[in-house]
Amino acid sequence: MQTIYVIDDEENIRLLISQYLQKEGFSVESFGSIEELNCRLESGYPDMFILDIMLPGQDGLDFCRQIRQNSEVPVIFISARRQAMDRVIGLEIGGDDYLSKPFSPRELIARVRSVLRRTMTPPNPDNYLQAGNLRLLPDDRLILVDEQELSTTTREFDLLLLLVQHPQRTFNRQELLDRVWGYDYEGSERAVDDLIKRLRKKLKESDSETNIKTIWGYGYRLDGQV
Repeated sequence: MQTIYVIDDEENIRLLISQYLQKEGFSVESFGSIEELNCRLESGYPDMFILDIMLPGQDGLDFCRQIRQNSEVPVIFISARRQAMDRVIGLEIGGDDYLSKPFSPRELIARVRSVLRRTMTPPNPDNYLQAGNLRLLPDDRLILVDEQELSTTTREFDLLLLLVQHPQRTFNRQELLDRVWGYDYEGSERAVDDLIKRLRKKLKESDSETNIKTIWGYGYRLDGQV
């Protein structure tokens, strides 16, 4: 049975989410703040966090940054804040999905199952992609440069995977938004430029022979040995 931790300072929201998840066969624990949660984490992480952004004390964004330092456990953000920038920030720091309140419990369940399918597929060590001295293992969500692990966020990994899978193709910004962020993403194309800037920096610092090339006036494609 997969375990999900729900963190929200509104008790009625925690109760509603917990009831629906339990009906779907999940084990659920709920918390009103990160401070309440921290003691429980001493015994390990759950299979997923459903995390409100606006919390008393430490907020959800800071907590996500904290756990991304040593874990890729899936995180779905929920928030009453509907600004596109909140969604961008939540996904960029390592969130796997974002739902604005109020939301349909059925939609939440669908997104939970989708994220778990995507992040918990059993690994296949023979399934990898090679680009120069960079090796990308999709099942493990692992990137190696000269056999040294390159740490990336969820979106950085997904974008690099897409480019390595299509080494001869140039993607425009809207295509990358649709394929990496999702067709319902409401932010600007600037998110693509910012993500690629950070990913390029990591690739350069790791001495990767592969990088991302700008096709001026159009978009981006893989650059380097394939």
